[in-house]
Amino acid sequence: MTWASEDEAIAALFEEHARSLVRLARFFADDRNAAEDLVQEAFLRLRRSFHRITSPDRTAAYLRSIVLNLARDHNRRGLMSLRHRMPEEERRPSSAEDRIVMREDQQQVIDALQGLPPRQRDCVTLRYYLDLSIPDIAMTLGISVNSVKTHLQRGMAVLETRLEATP
Repeated sequence: MTWASEDEAIAALFEEHARSLVRLARFFADDRNAAEDLVQEAFLRLRRSFHRITSPDRTAAYLRSIVLNLARDHNRRGLMSLRHRMPEEERRPSSAEDRIVMREDQQQVIDALQGLPPRQRDCVTLRYYLDLSIPDIAMTLGISVNSVKTHLQRGMAVLETRLEATP
């Protein structure tokens, strides 16, 4: 990946990765607007530190890592986000993507995912939702390939138990 300028690089990265990052952030944020805000903030942070990136092929992993960290921070603030929510009638899913996300069976999976420990949730989400390879997950999270495999195995076992117990 070679770009004429940092701005061109950021624009190309946005074009290629923004949608999948918003989908990733939706697992952690309470609504689509919050997810989009998290991704926007991730790109702003990437822009500020872009000059420090020494390996352009790792930029997508760095972006995913920023989104995951911002999502964790977002969830730590918790109630702050709830205070700024739109009234229920305005929060109804408007796009086809939002309607799909809100289907009951998918919501059960999301609820079960959110109950996992953070590392397991991150690994499972990156593997099965963003379809990343195990080495890409390891690069994104800054952990070893073997740790990713362990977190995936444990996370999937917990999910299987929880989802089988759901009526």
